[in-house]
Amino acid sequence: MSDEHTPPLPPRGEADAGDRPAQEPDLIKKIVSQHNKDKVNDNTQTGAFPVVSKRKAKTKGKGKSKRLSTSSRSVKARLGTGVLIAVLCALLAYGYVIQINNKDLTYETMSETELTRLISESNTQVQRLEQRKAELTRQLNSLEAAADKEAQAAQIAKENEESSGILSGRLAAHGKGIVVRITQGIKAPIDASTMFNLIEELRNGGAEVIAINDVRVVTSTYVSESNNGLVCDDKLLEPPYVVKAIGDPSNLQNAVNLAGGVASRLTVKYGATVTTEVSDDVNITQTQPVERYKFAKIVE
Repeated sequence: MSDEHTPPLPPRGEADAGDRPAQEPDLIKKIVSQHNKDKVNDNTQTGAFPVVSKRKAKTKGKGKSKRLSTSSRSVKARLGTGVLIAVLCALLAYGYVIQINNKDLTYETMSETELTRLISESNTQVQRLEQRKAELTRQLNSLEAAADKEAQAAQIAKENEESSGILSGRLAAHGKGIVVRITQGIKAPIDASTMFNLIEELRNGGAEVIAINDVRVVTSTYVSESNNGLVCDDKLLEPPYVVKAIGDPSNLQNAVNLAGGVASRLTVKYGATVTTEVSDDVNITQTQPVERYKFAKIVE
């Protein structure tokens, strides 16, 4: 019964031929589309492989991995350097300890003869150093003595220079002494011998420096008479006469006021007034030029 109602199937060849026109356009479209895609993908600068969009992400990952690898290598290098430095320090310390131990072992391993020779050489070196020290000490003492002598000689020379300058009248002086004032004689003019006698009495009384008016009295000083009055070392002396003398005030005053002495003669014979004043600071600023000796020479 089934065979009677079932429609007959078409021939196999006829069915394939009917479906082919509908399938061919779809296949052609797929081929053309894939060809276009491959053509676009193959049109790159390298011309080797298609460009894959996910490659950039992979590149970033590789950059990070490169940085991580570089950082790890830097850390490893630092660790290696630190370990190397530590090893070197340990080796140096070990060498230093070995050197010290070797020195101790050197003395310990030396024979008695070698130790005796070493001690003898050390003692000899110590003796040489002691001799050198003694020699340098003697030189130092000699230099100090010479310096003291030189300083002493310089001090003596300075003192002699000052004394010579004061005695020769080249230097001004001041000190304790007296000031004698003599007025013009009302009975007669005072003569040169009486004035020179006053100078001699002051010298005998210990006067170290003497001046009359503006004249510094020295060993070559003289007093003479002229029509205008007394002359001392080519300088005219005008009354009142002022005589300054540096020395012991008491002795100088006694030398002037001695009974029957110069002051009495000036008063009695010439009618002059003589006054003596004691001073703790007599200033004598008058000086004499350096005298050039024509005949006298220093004995060498």
